[in-house]
Amino acid sequence: MTCDSRTPGTTTVAEASVPTGWRSHGTNRRSTRTLRVRTSAALVTVTVLAVLLVPPLVQLDQQAVDLSAKLLPPSWAHPFGTDDVGRDLLLRCVYGLRVSLLVGVAAALTATVVGTAVGAAAGALGGWADRAIMRIVDTVASVPHLLLGIFIVAMFRPGVWPVVVSVALTHWLSTARIVRAEVLSLRSRPYIDAAVSGGASRWRVTVRHLLPGVLPQAALAAVLMVPHAMWHESALSFLGLGLPTHMASLGNLVQDARGSLLAGQWWPTLFPGLFIIVPTLAVAGLAGAWRERINPRRRSELML
Repeated sequence: MTCDSRTPGTTTVAEASVPTGWRSHGTNRRSTRTLRVRTSAALVTVTVLAVLLVPPLVQLDQQAVDLSAKLLPPSWAHPFGTDDVGRDLLLRCVYGLRVSLLVGVAAALTATVVGTAVGAAAGALGGWADRAIMRIVDTVASVPHLLLGIFIVAMFRPGVWPVVVSVALTHWLSTARIVRAEVLSLRSRPYIDAAVSGGASRWRVTVRHLLPGVLPQAALAAVLMVPHAMWHESALSFLGLGLPTHMASLGNLVQDARGSLLAGQWWPTLFPGLFIIVPTLAVAGLAGAWRERINPRRRSELML
């Protein structure tokens, strides 16, 4: 059993060496970070509950047209107002978020699987194979994402899966680079040398030791990719190349509201835009906290 011989109110040499201003600054940063994480978690929870619960609970047809109620401003009956054919914008935005989130999650998971496989192969093989794979990655990355996505979508009819494929094939590159860098770092660890010395094959080392080590980074990349994929889908739909126009995706809602905005009705554009921006910021806030948790060096810097 140990006891503390310090008198109450005294500080150690290490504590005294840290200026008071720095300690208060670190406390403020921690409190700000905690507030940001809690706000992001609350927004993500509200988003998920709205996507899951509103459509089955609200027995209304989001496609129902009522020309007598077109372009009504926000009110108690219609909190987000109505669009140019009288459809309730709140219900349309929830359905649009549901569709865009489905596309974003599917595209992010597909891109993460492809990027993890390519990055792990490059890092595990090394040598000329690593150089060849990374030159392919650099070549694909040199083409603008949106331009490449338009080219891929143009080869198919408008639909969900062409957009998912387009977004996935243009967003796996960053994951591949992250996973490759992590694999190269893991290859220098002593337990990898011990496994190789014990006769483990390259395939066994990759599957049993390297891939589990890169899963946290790959999962973080997938989470960060979801809002990016939602933005990409919205851009394609806004250009008329994404989802079919009858589907209430967020990009289609913003595209449909262009004429209303020019006529002075701001609500058909504002609320779908907020449904794109707010979940993006919420996911980014949670992903930032996750990054700090899996990166001890970054976390220690934030504690100062």
